[in-house]
Amino acid sequence: MIIGVPKEIKNNENRVAVTPAGVAEFKKYNHTIYVQSGAGAGSGFSDENYKSAGATILQTIEEVYSTAEMIVKVKEPIESEYSLIKPNQLLFTYFHFASYEPLTHAMIKSNAICLAYETVERPDRSLPLLIPMSEVAGRMSVQQGAKYLEKPMGGKGILLGGVPGVKPANVIILGGGIVGTQAAKMAAGLGARVTIMDISIPRLRQLDDIMPANVDTVYSNEYNIREAIKKADLIIGAVLIPGAKAPHLITKDMLSSIPDGAVMVDVAVDQGGCFETTKPTTHAEPTYVVDGVIHYSVANMPGAVPYTSTLALTNATLPYAIQLANKGWKKACTDNSDLKSGLNIINGKIVYKGVSDAFGLPYSNVEDFLK
Repeated sequence: MIIGVPKEIKNNENRVAVTPAGVAEFKKYNHTIYVQSGAGAGSGFSDENYKSAGATILQTIEEVYSTAEMIVKVKEPIESEYSLIKPNQLLFTYFHFASYEPLTHAMIKSNAICLAYETVERPDRSLPLLIPMSEVAGRMSVQQGAKYLEKPMGGKGILLGGVPGVKPANVIILGGGIVGTQAAKMAAGLGARVTIMDISIPRLRQLDDIMPANVDTVYSNEYNIREAIKKADLIIGAVLIPGAKAPHLITKDMLSSIPDGAVMVDVAVDQGGCFETTKPTTHAEPTYVVDGVIHYSVANMPGAVPYTSTLALTNATLPYAIQLANKGWKKACTDNSDLKSGLNIINGKIVYKGVSDAFGLPYSNVEDFLK
């Protein structure tokens, strides 16, 4: 198969979808790999590294798209890429369709095959291609929250862990999944007083067993959230409904209860955000203020630590990408239910229920395309 790796062009996105080590693995199966010049530079990989591993370097993104049968990316295509995508071309990347209707319509129009990292799902309901970036984003959410709590950044001027004789900050984490767990580890390790809220009693029970003494677990409902945010210094939104739009757990009217200078970090921004006042931001302009509360909602947070993020992501994606290249998408998705669950749009038809439900668009059964 001919595989194309374009340079990411989203604001401050420095990750790359295939490393030189990944190229070497593809070459073992006699696949052809085209990498756009500079694609790996932000993650520390030069064009020479790729050439030494067996890739061919192309100068422009147009050449990569026009040549490849399968495009492997990190982030969803942006508007300037829409016209480059060919019918029947396989795109393997994060899409997060349910949070952005124009992208959904563009990919329907392209007649491409869109296989989304974020909905590749194992039989145990875990999300193997979302987990590594959720781990990074969860840990980063606390770093960024701590930074923007500093007075020069507009925050309250509070140190997360406090000092002897001064109370630590109160951190509220909405969601006890991968992001929430990693955020809690970081915040607790810095000495903050942490509250994790979730609707799963078994998950809260598990977290209660494994977390240190400065982490409390509370059942998540509107009343409990409204009470918790009254004394919050940092609130982290970590709720995920796979492939679907995130629920708004903090509404605009609730901001008046949150102390001025507090920080809200919405890790769920890729899925529409779990704060009503969330809007996607960039690393160049990461924050904005609503009713005295600082909002941080960078849609590609792990892109700020590309070396770590690229290695963590490609460790997870490469085995699946090799299956797609070796077998073609139809057989690979037929043989592997993980990959089949990643199919979102095929030849102009939505085959993932969460996406069709998000926009009230027609849904087609994925099995009809695998015959």
